[in-house]
Amino acid sequence: MFNQLLNKLKKDNTNWLKFQDLLVERDIASKTILLQEGEISTYVHYIKKGCLRQCFNKDGRDITFQFFFEGQAVASIDSFMNNQPSLFTIESIEPSIIFSLSKDNYEQLHRIYPELKDGFQDLMFQRFKNYSQLFLSQIKDTPRERYEELIINHPEIIKRVPQHYIASYLGITPISLSRIRNRK
Repeated sequence: MFNQLLNKLKKDNTNWLKFQDLLVERDIASKTILLQEGEISTYVHYIKKGCLRQCFNKDGRDITFQFFFEGQAVASIDSFMNNQPSLFTIESIEPSIIFSLSKDNYEQLHRIYPELKDGFQDLMFQRFKNYSQLFLSQIKDTPRERYEELIINHPEIIKRVPQHYIASYLGITPISLSRIRNRK
């Protein structure tokens, strides 16, 4: 979606000059909170470099349920679109470079380029698919099966994400993850 937006803007010199400053590039350190659970999301972020996660707190436990890497957009979509408090936190896992687009600027771009809504809709369907797969995996797969699926389908998570976040994502303790890894 973001690359589509940039390409479209760059081809339209008038609008590129007008909007290039609306996409704010930021260098952020690891463990930077971009959105706190309970806040209303006012930005969509695009990751140029780095890794972010979505997480929430359940009875004092930090639970990670999604990771995002280069080329992906991240936001609390429900909060962003409906002006509701976010159900989760967005945090950087490693030093990252992101582009941030405010809700006002996002809406302005969609008025000028209504065809960008298709890209946003594709993003929402992809997120829904990811959440559905994670939900079903938590129900039907063993922790070992979830870990093996992660190795095969998402090796970037295994290579770049700290083990305690991976364990949380898999719904197990770091000790259980260590045991699964040592059985290989």
